[in-house]
Amino acid sequence: MIDYETLSDDHLREIVALWNKELEASFPLRSRLAQQNIAKDGRLLRSGCWIARDTGKGETIGFVIVKKTAEDDERFGLGRDIGWIHALLVKSEWRGRGVGGDLLRRAEEALAAAGVRRIQLGNDLHRRLFPGIPDELAGTKGWFERRGYLYREDAYDMIKAYAGGERVGLPDTGEAIARIAAPGDREALTDFMSRCFPGTWDLQHRDYWEQGGTGREYVVLERDGAIVGFCRINDASSPLLAQNVYWAPLFDEELGGIGPLGIDEAERGHRYGISIVQAAIHFLRERGVGRIVIDTTPFVDFYGKLGYEVWKKYAKYEKML
Repeated sequence: MIDYETLSDDHLREIVALWNKELEASFPLRSRLAQQNIAKDGRLLRSGCWIARDTGKGETIGFVIVKKTAEDDERFGLGRDIGWIHALLVKSEWRGRGVGGDLLRRAEEALAAAGVRRIQLGNDLHRRLFPGIPDELAGTKGWFERRGYLYREDAYDMIKAYAGGERVGLPDTGEAIARIAAPGDREALTDFMSRCFPGTWDLQHRDYWEQGGTGREYVVLERDGAIVGFCRINDASSPLLAQNVYWAPLFDEELGGIGPLGIDEAERGHRYGISIVQAAIHFLRERGVGRIVIDTTPFVDFYGKLGYEVWKKYAKYEKML
């Protein structure tokens, strides 16, 4: 017998245990990350989050987690009709028996009732687990395609390991200066993001400060005292686990992350883009980071110039209700 229960915070431990039983070799899920991305995400739609339980053994055999845009997200260019399947997982022994289909149906019904008309698989802003379906999950793409989900595009995570004594110097940026942001830069950086990148990067940046950020996760590029570019960096001491350091338990050395990054459109053409990435690498190496991930990018050739190679690949999907 299978019973379906609506999600509560008490289920998180069971979710983490099931996830790691199935996916730990490629995507080890920490309890801290589950808390951050599920329990503490204000976009969580609890009416669409379900746990499937084998009543005979009393164990969790599957779950689905869904989200939808928040009321304030419209000012960042996100429509009120967007929703996400954050995660859907069924225990291996129970696949092919309708559990996943039941979970997805319940999730879609709740999203539709909440006004959602476009569902994306993953890609739920900066508290997502995946930007799409990982290539490691063989058969998952076909499963969703048979249920009406359409492929849109691919995204990639890229990675590079650095030798212990390998140093990366600051690049020559001419009249511009690359440095780590400080608490006093909050207002100027927020103004820059709002003006130059008024969408989800602006939203992500504001959440960073609200969650206790101090500026150390942002490299800023200044010219004549004004910010003309930014690059986000992450490491083990960051207040939020960012996508590029999610899977740090896979490595013995500390994992760091780079991205997103952006240059004021009026200041492009000076090689500032590649330069701020080099500066980000420099600052992470100065912190002792031995391996760096650049996540969710289509720009494989661009980062390849710096020696980065494709590590993971994701397929983005969506469905119109």
